[in-house]
Formats: sequence, structure tokens, C-alpha cells
Amino acid sequence: LGDEVRPHQCTLVPVAPGEITSQAGWRREPDDGHLAAVVARLKARHVRVSLFVDPEPEAVTFAASTGADRVELYTEAGPEAARRSFERYADSARLAAGHGLGVNAGHDLDLHNLVLFCRLPFLAEVSIGHALISHALFVGLDRAVRDYLDAVRTD
Repeated sequence: LGDEVRPHQCTLVPVAPGEITSQAGWRREPDDGHLAAVVARLKARHVRVSLFVDPEPEAVTFAASTGADRVELYTEAGPEAARRSFERYADSARLAAGHGLGVNAGHDLDLHNLVLFCRLPFLAEVSIGHALISHALFVGLDRAVRDYLDAVRTD
């Protein structure tokens, strides 16, 4: 990465061979330090680094050990599944904050479960892509963005 053009944030997501989109977050790997080295290289370029993790204590602690700045909690599809497991997400967010990590949420967020996940403690940002664009096919991009902005408003 050159110094003149670089992202503000990079979210590192594990993808298994043949996988179209990730179905799980980072887990502790053999202690070869490879992921920590990638994190360090990005941070040396002044890029904030987020690791995509499952809402599990071991995953959050692993992310902290790599030197990452944030975790992005892998959210579940469907409002009912999200409600059933929300405390696990809240506990993971609190643990991340305790390790000095920022908290993001993403993957399978839509207008139905976004309102719930916006209540996570210490939440800094959410990552939404597929659902927003799918919604835009029916209502237009301007309206879709407004709908999502309304959903994330916490006032």
C-alpha cells in the first residue's frame, strides 16, 4: 500500500477454499504469528485493523492477541435467532472493550435484525452490503440508504 492511497480500515475475514462468503470468524490458529504479522503491516501503514470473529470469548481474546484494533462480530441471520443469542453478543462486545478493542458488527445484517444489533454495548459501526443492495433493487438506492439510516438511529 502506498502512503497516498490507503483504506481507513481493513477487516480481515477468514475464507475457506471454495467458500463464496465466510461462514465463521477467525479462530485461534497454530501459533505461527502469521495473522499478527499481517495486522502489524497494516497498522504500520496507519490502517485500522478489524478481525471478523464469532461472538465467543476465545475468538475475542485471540483477536486482541494479534494486535488488531477492533473486532467485527459475525451476526446471525434472522431476528429470532439474533434475539435468542443477543446476550452472547453483548458479552463478547464487553470483553472486546475490556481488551481495548473497538466493536463492529456485520454479516447478514438487514432491516429486521439491525435494530437489535445496534443496541450492542460499545458498538462503533456496522457493515451492511448485500441486504442494502437487495432492498435497493425494490425501492431504489436513495430510499434504501434512508431506510438503513433510520434503522441505525439510536436517538
